[in-house]
Amino acid sequence: MKFWLKNPLAVFVDDTIDARGGIVLENSKITELLAPGEQPATDVDQMFDASEHVILPGLINTHHHFYQTLTRACPDALNKELFPWLKSLYPIWAGLTEKMIHVSTRLAAVELLLSGCTTVADHHYIFPEAAREALDIQVDAMKKIGIRATLTRGSMSLGEDDGGLPPRNTIQDEDDILADCERVIDRYHDGQEGSMLQVALAPCSPFSVTEELMKQCAELARRKNVRLHTHLAETDDETDFCIELFGVRPVDYLERVGWMEKDVWLAHGIHFNDEEIERLGRAGVCISHCPSSNMILGSGVCPVRNLEKAGCSVGLGVDGSASNDGSNMMQEVRQALMLQRLRYGSAGITHFDALRWATQGSAHCLGRDDIGKIAPGKQADLALFKLDETRFSGAGDPLAALILCGAHKADYVMVAGKWKVAKGRLGNVNLRDLQEEHTQAARELTSQI
Repeated sequence: MKFWLKNPLAVFVDDTIDARGGIVLENSKITELLAPGEQPATDVDQMFDASEHVILPGLINTHHHFYQTLTRACPDALNKELFPWLKSLYPIWAGLTEKMIHVSTRLAAVELLLSGCTTVADHHYIFPEAAREALDIQVDAMKKIGIRATLTRGSMSLGEDDGGLPPRNTIQDEDDILADCERVIDRYHDGQEGSMLQVALAPCSPFSVTEELMKQCAELARRKNVRLHTHLAETDDETDFCIELFGVRPVDYLERVGWMEKDVWLAHGIHFNDEEIERLGRAGVCISHCPSSNMILGSGVCPVRNLEKAGCSVGLGVDGSASNDGSNMMQEVRQALMLQRLRYGSAGITHFDALRWATQGSAHCLGRDDIGKIAPGKQADLALFKLDETRFSGAGDPLAALILCGAHKADYVMVAGKWKVAKGRLGNVNLRDLQEEHTQAARELTSQI
């Protein structure tokens, strides 16, 4: 099946390419980019009039906690910084069930798809007794939605009685963690081009896992050829914790446990000094910038330009929906632009930078070169936006308008050459039923405390 998206308003491609004649797809891949007036090299089976649409590569979310959609705007967690925020939410999250994880995963994936996101990375690290096989539950949920995913098998093993932050009823035995990590990699990870589902290992943070677990996860991940992910340098409290417990700063700790490698991507990456940034860049470590979460928790501003200059790839993440409190990737692009301009100036950060972080940069974080870019041979993951709302009235540059005028919902979204969203609607999901199920699950979870 050959398909022509014809004559779009604009396409986010390399600045040396004019693709306003459209994009030709064959099955799950992009095969041609056409200049204005050009025709496809061979006959096409279908054509889509894209003359009212701006086309982006499908956006890629590199850091999320889907289960947290159940605790948005949670009264006990409002107006707190990271450590007290976590302390107020851990007891609630300890009550998660398989049903809650399934519906929260579906809700978050749907919310992201509607915003133009086609690939998601979720960091699930809570495995209470009622949901020991949480990642299996997520796999089933993701298949029902049809979005591309990297699911990370997270973990917490360092309880508060041993100097960590989480309570004992939220942590697991390390042998059990490692056994389950190996099981889910063997069962679910697909490392092939065009993969719809990959697995990574993700010990939660320096304040919730032991040094030994960090080392063993790294050894297992490299033996199985999967990537590694964790939170790092999110707050000054975390830096103080590392110095007190481990005797070193977070980046030194990262190196000590064998994580200073190019198969690692870190969430947040705010509190690095210049020397640490240079070391991270030389190692090829990637960073997931989470602007909304960083602002809501008052954590700080990621030094994105410095990191990129040093050699780190930077992607974007919406982070958990208890610290965002949404799952809208298009809005996150705008937040990244605005927040980084506060650090580097309005001439130092462009809308092209923000779009690049959400696409190519995010693809690098996940270790993928088959997505994140509109080019022949890449996967046909595309997000199409219309500029027909009042917020866009009078806009000049279509690509800039998406960011500056605040686009937040896609009109059409394609994953692997198949429409998942059409005219702003999901074809295989009843949103009203999903929201009712999700709301009931949220009430059940929060009523347990």
